[in-house]
Amino acid sequence: MLRKLLLLLMLCIIFMTRRSKAAAAPSASHTLIWGPGLETNIFLPARFFFIQTVDSTGRNFTTSPGEKTFEVKITSPTDPYARIWIQILDRNDGSFLVRYRMYASYTDLHVQILLKDKLVGKSPYVLKGAVYHESCDCPEPSGALWEKNMHCPASFSQIESDLSVFPSVDPDHNTHEILNRFGKRHSLCHYTIKNNQVYIKTHGEHVGFRIFMDAFLLSLTRKVKVPDIEFFVNLGDWPLEKRRVSEKPSPVFSWCGSNDTQDIVMPTYDLTESVLETMGRVSLDMMSVQGHTGPVWEQKISKAFWRGRDSRKERLELVKLARANPDMLDAALTNFFFFKHDESLYGPLVKHVSFFDFFKYKYQINVDGTVAAYRLPYLLAGDSAVFKHDSIYYEHFYKQLQPWVHYIPFKADLSDLLEKIQWARDHDEEAKQIAQAGQQFARTHLMGDSIFCYYFKLFQKYAELQVTEPKVRDGMELVEQPKDELFPCYCARKKVAYVFLEYLKTHERYAPNSLFLGGRSMGARTAVAVCNRMCDRQKDAVQGVLCLSFPLNVPGKPQTFVERSHGLHALSQTSVLFVSGTADNMCQQNLLQNVMLVMKSPSAVHWVKDANHGLAVRGRTEESVLEEVNSQIIAWVLQHK
Repeated sequence: MLRKLLLLLMLCIIFMTRRSKAAAAPSASHTLIWGPGLETNIFLPARFFFIQTVDSTGRNFTTSPGEKTFEVKITSPTDPYARIWIQILDRNDGSFLVRYRMYASYTDLHVQILLKDKLVGKSPYVLKGAVYHESCDCPEPSGALWEKNMHCPASFSQIESDLSVFPSVDPDHNTHEILNRFGKRHSLCHYTIKNNQVYIKTHGEHVGFRIFMDAFLLSLTRKVKVPDIEFFVNLGDWPLEKRRVSEKPSPVFSWCGSNDTQDIVMPTYDLTESVLETMGRVSLDMMSVQGHTGPVWEQKISKAFWRGRDSRKERLELVKLARANPDMLDAALTNFFFFKHDESLYGPLVKHVSFFDFFKYKYQINVDGTVAAYRLPYLLAGDSAVFKHDSIYYEHFYKQLQPWVHYIPFKADLSDLLEKIQWARDHDEEAKQIAQAGQQFARTHLMGDSIFCYYFKLFQKYAELQVTEPKVRDGMELVEQPKDELFPCYCARKKVAYVFLEYLKTHERYAPNSLFLGGRSMGARTAVAVCNRMCDRQKDAVQGVLCLSFPLNVPGKPQTFVERSHGLHALSQTSVLFVSGTADNMCQQNLLQNVMLVMKSPSAVHWVKDANHGLAVRGRTEESVLEEVNSQIIAWVLQHK
């Protein structure tokens, strides 16, 4: 009887285990997908979204189902050879971060998430309309609409605190006052943004840091119309303005603030650069950390960890403390610059450790350097508990952090650090919860979309305080937008005729009788796509489409014309005029003529002899080519209006 009971019990255990394993399998229909990378108008250097693995019972996974669980495909129906780099980062908590960087702009981007060839969630997710890549200069004219599209918060407490010191701002006065006070001993950048163009004059050294600011301002003005503004950026580490509020301080923008200064704080150059260069030339950014958080909490080493250089006395004391208590703390110096290296006190210099390897340890020490330690955002984004040094210095997000919620505080003189480490060891679950809360804070408040929102809100609020007009001062130079000649983008927002026609359509008295769409290269493809969408609603909405240098095929890959001609085949009755060069390697004559033969819409072509894709002809002036092209266009329009 006992043997039968034992056998029955074993069968029940096996049955329950099998049920548990079945329930633990990821479910394509239940798994959750969300994030800004699934929205057309959230325009970032690297777009991103999230996957939360869910099983068939509706339970979220809390551990990794395997880094190869999901497959992501991003395509454009208008371009089968879309240049998009995709990375799936396993966050080891049942969720994944998917990031992608586009190297050209596309229309109607399709995002598919697959689980063993099954579509996940509501795949495919379609980003409708023009989806712009990072180098596309296409700012949203309305700041309010841009903020709404980006889901920016209504305010930032640090901005409100910083600007409360300045009842008004006088750019004319500041130009002389700030340079007289700080220009000789400190490195400054004097910026003016006027009509969404960036102008600069530098003063002093550290001009290398100017590169980060220039690049970010150009990136921001490609995305949104920034208010006219004039301001000074401190390129050094230390905040500058030590005047009290009653002494009328000068407004200086700095990467870091302190309790005894009045500087206006921006996100650090390190965090700013990492946002711009995500999936670019930096390896450490807020997304990559999330995919490299080391072992799960239970398998991490129960020690505090720190590596760095000797940029503050407390760092030397931290190393001495670690040498005396190696069972609790692993801290060592990688470089000496500010102090004399006494190996008997501080031990030998050690090799640099990959930042991702920090997270083999449960506890991370964040101690000031020359100012605030700029590594804090990345430490929070990992899944270790952060111990934060009590400090007079702060970054733009510190006001939102709460001790014992997002981090474990310790005193400026380190006198209670060992006690706090022991507390974490004795209260493992509470320490784990602090680690998770800090991580969630970083994921919510320190990603690229939040950084763009912060800068825009700061400039917007600062511009409202200006009592004189920002000016392009003597000696300022224009910081030009980089040109992307290989993958130019078509920006309808910058086409005055487009905006004017949309305006006229709202007024019956001035409604246009004829509407022609046109563009060159990628703009021609966009014009065809827009025509198809307009004509879906009203067949005769567009009288004609003008396609200059239509990019029918990828150079050297004539077979690509099949996919690239889909939009042309979809046109049903709208007349089309092609204007291309006989030497255009992106629009071969025989391919275009074959496409025209099967098009439903009436079409015509004018070939410019020996012209390349840019309609340039060796030995001919630009004016003569334009005259030839314009005469053909005018005659065609008059025929079809």
